Amino acid sequence: MTKTYRVGIVGSGFGVRSHLPALTAHPRFEVAALASPNSAARVAAERNIPQSFASCAEMVAGAKLDAVVVAAPPFTHRDDVLAVLAGGLHVLCEKPFALNVVQAQEMVDAAKRAGTAAGVSHEFRWIPERLALKELTDNGHVAPLRDIEVTQLAGWLRTDGTRKRGWWFDRARGGGIGGALLSHSIDTATWLAGRPPVSSSGLLRTANPNRHDSEGPFESTADDGAFATIDYGDGLVARLVCDATVAVDQFTLAVHGANRTAVASGTNVHDLRLFAVGNEDTDELECKQSPYARYAAVDPHVPYLMELYDEWIRQVETGRSTLPTFEDALATQRVLESIGYRA
Repeated sequence: MTKTYRVGIVGSGFGVRSHLPALTAHPRFEVAALASPNSAARVAAERNIPQSFASCAEMVAGAKLDAVVVAAPPFTHRDDVLAVLAGGLHVLCEKPFALNVVQAQEMVDAAKRAGTAAGVSHEFRWIPERLALKELTDNGHVAPLRDIEVTQLAGWLRTDGTRKRGWWFDRARGGGIGGALLSHSIDTATWLAGRPPVSSSGLLRTANPNRHDSEGPFESTADDGAFATIDYGDGLVARLVCDATVAVDQFTLAVHGANRTAVASGTNVHDLRLFAVGNEDTDELECKQSPYARYAAVDPHVPYLMELYDEWIRQVETGRSTLPTFEDALATQRVLESIGYRA
């Protein structure tokens, strides 16, 4: 008989908006509990989640669970993940993984001691165009790989942006573009490279520290742009740009080899076209849709999260999967810290 895993969610923001519908739609999970310091009881009642708790530690102690998705703000990740692992449960942690390398290493060490399936929610690896780029680099169609380019441009942190104040605008609590977006870009580059970074450099920039919301003016200490250059050795470099203060919405992911280039581009990470460019021709490539593509209408992250969960289950049941690991997240954290993301 196929096992159904009882899972708890920590966090009532992205955890409820994206993870909850993805877990609910997935045939191998049952959402049994929600933890959040202020809204768990209300949201659990609205969403028919059986139990609610004020903290992750209380949920681990008070609910009968197999696994936990930690999707609370990054300043709680270390304590929440350690509580889950101490309870002997499987864990999936949102990015940014930690506030600094020391915290990330603590979680890596705790996961090794626990021996449970521990992964990180880099669901963007399962976007069809990214999977295609990975196949093109792995099979030598783009080779030898020399340059990885990831550029994400948006305007939602311009001075006329409407995002409300909160932890997201506080660098000390893990706010900013570096943790929110560049962490995905770093993971993608390292995944495509197939090896960890040798060195990295870059910077975080706050172009618009003076902001307004419905309550009036406030100051942001978090970055609204994040930029990194990564050396993977053996002639391979990645160039990463995330800027949320510009006039256009544009996403570009390109792999440049000595023989050809492949590039996925569009207005955002979910709406891409893929091209292979050689010396004499350019071809548009069709990509196979996610097996869960029908759930994108609920939330665009849901299909990729469901594929991520498939790998989480494989890790639980076989010990072998393509689940993004805590070690992968530690490598990403080192790059983030090299450009100033730490608290």
